Amino acid sequence: MEKIFKKRIVAYIADYFVVSAVMWIIAQILAIIIVPYSMFIVYDYFIFLAPVVGILYFVILEKNKKTTVGKHLMFLEVVSTINNKNSYSSNYSNNSISYKQAIIRNLSKIYWVPIIFDLIIGKLYGQSNERILGRLSRTMVIEEDLNKY
Repeated sequence: MEKIFKKRIVAYIADYFVVSAVMWIIAQILAIIIVPYSMFIVYDYFIFLAPVVGILYFVILEKNKKTTVGKHLMFLEVVSTINNKNSYSSNYSNNSISYKQAIIRNLSKIYWVPIIFDLIIGKLYGQSNERILGRLSRTMVIEEDLNKY
């Protein structure tokens, strides 16, 4: 489990860079519109736009692809533990998560501070390195089955 935890940290950092790149692209596109009209006040709303873009990134990719760019680089995927008697068995690799599960598990990724509390609470109240919102959403991160490729 410790090996997956380290991979998840690297994956989260990689995903942070992907979301930052998307935000940079949005900023550049907006600059084309904003600069000629001196409407720089729009950039004040980026503090609200960044979390929305981040949540959309994680929710859409985890729901549709079972992984994000960072998780894919680390050969990790998100699966649902619903309808499994033993959530730590290897028989759940086909369980895709729902949008509800994806939203719940990614709520703490709005900013970087809540995810720290999510990890700490998860460590205090569980026997694994799964975040508390991961458990509440009944999802978990596993290593991809490399034999399927």
